[in-house]
Amino acid sequence: MATVTTWTGQDANALRSALRMSVTAFAEHLGAARRTVAKWSSQGDNVRPRADMQAALDTVLSRATPEVRERFEALRTAGTSGATTGAARPQAGAHADTGDDGDGGSGSDGDVRRRDLLRRAAISVAAAPNVAPLLDALISPAHSDGAALSLPQFSRAVAAAKIDYQACRYGRVLDRLVTLLPSLEAVKSGAECEQRSQVEVLAADLYHVVGSVLLKVGDRGMALVAAERSTRAAAMSQDPVAIAASARIMTHALMGSGHDAQAVALASNAADSLDRETRLALTDAVAVYGALVLRGAIAAARGDDRDTAHAMLDEATRAATRLGYDGNDRWTGFGATNVLLHRVNIALTLGDAGTAIAIARTVRLEKVTLAERKASLFVDVARAYTQWGRYEHGLSALRTAYEVAPEEIRCRPTVQRIASDLTVLATGSVRTAAAGFAQSTGIRL
Repeated sequence: MATVTTWTGQDANALRSALRMSVTAFAEHLGAARRTVAKWSSQGDNVRPRADMQAALDTVLSRATPEVRERFEALRTAGTSGATTGAARPQAGAHADTGDDGDGGSGSDGDVRRRDLLRRAAISVAAAPNVAPLLDALISPAHSDGAALSLPQFSRAVAAAKIDYQACRYGRVLDRLVTLLPSLEAVKSGAECEQRSQVEVLAADLYHVVGSVLLKVGDRGMALVAAERSTRAAAMSQDPVAIAASARIMTHALMGSGHDAQAVALASNAADSLDRETRLALTDAVAVYGALVLRGAIAAARGDDRDTAHAMLDEATRAATRLGYDGNDRWTGFGATNVLLHRVNIALTLGDAGTAIAIARTVRLEKVTLAERKASLFVDVARAYTQWGRYEHGLSALRTAYEVAPEEIRCRPTVQRIASDLTVLATGSVRTAAAGFAQSTGIRL
């Protein structure tokens, strides 16, 4: 097979077509911005991807199946090709794609704009808890065999599931959920008239946890089902804070399914509705408002909408200032520290790995009290260092995340991708250590 000496936009587009991927899917596959891939497609031989993308394209091609390689060569031979070994270099008028898409860049070490060098061509299912019983309980819950739970008992059980989720005790969460879902209808039927709103709020919280767990293990379709049920229960409660809280899991589920624009719109509209109906007079409302805006900011960043992402981050900062403390009202974990954690994630999502690391260094870890949030921070730091080419630091951050929350690290597909990248991109002792870490922790490569 002919190799590509210097990739052009036209070559990259031929590879995308050979893989039968959309622009969005190919961008995600490479870790590039969607509009960067769109520019390659539209400008063809007149644009050359930047160096890290050249390497990523090399890797994707080298791992392609024989059928994909055959299609790729046929597309190039048919006139959609760029420079091959022994062929002419791209025309003099071609310009290098710096990856900044016209937004500019600092050029400094502290604000390096880089995307992932590699996405593995095929990602196996991460080592995850068995969710089959949960799916059965979600789709067709059988009647509970035990004694019916009273409303106070059900409330405590839902709270315990929330606590276990935030502590990354996912095995225990699954056990609780499989028991709680079949109990829900009995609790509803036994509730007095004045208790029905409270039961619906608890149901919304319960389905919120179900959706969150399913997103953790990568079951995006069923996470949407759980999110829709949370939304429906919250609407039945007529509690504006519960309605906004359920919008958080729906926003997350939409993002998980690639519907970033819809997620941004939902988060923005739900936050506006909460503000209108409550005037954010209570701390619960402020916390849910801020957490919802943060979720929208992440969705905007995933859609490569830098301006909206930063505007929503700034709004969340104002909400955190209004709240005045780092808390966990309505299970949001919201406060100024949580906003800072989201700034790390958003900088990383936008390709600013250096900025993400710089922000992460300002986080006071003693203020991050939830294991799920602390582990997520170190996972983001591992991603950033891996993007930045500092693989030893990336592995160290991943080890720290595992120490904080082993179940979080074992079950998340994101962690599997980082570990896979480290075993491919790193060299020498770091590569060996990364492979050993993955094996010892049960991360499948």
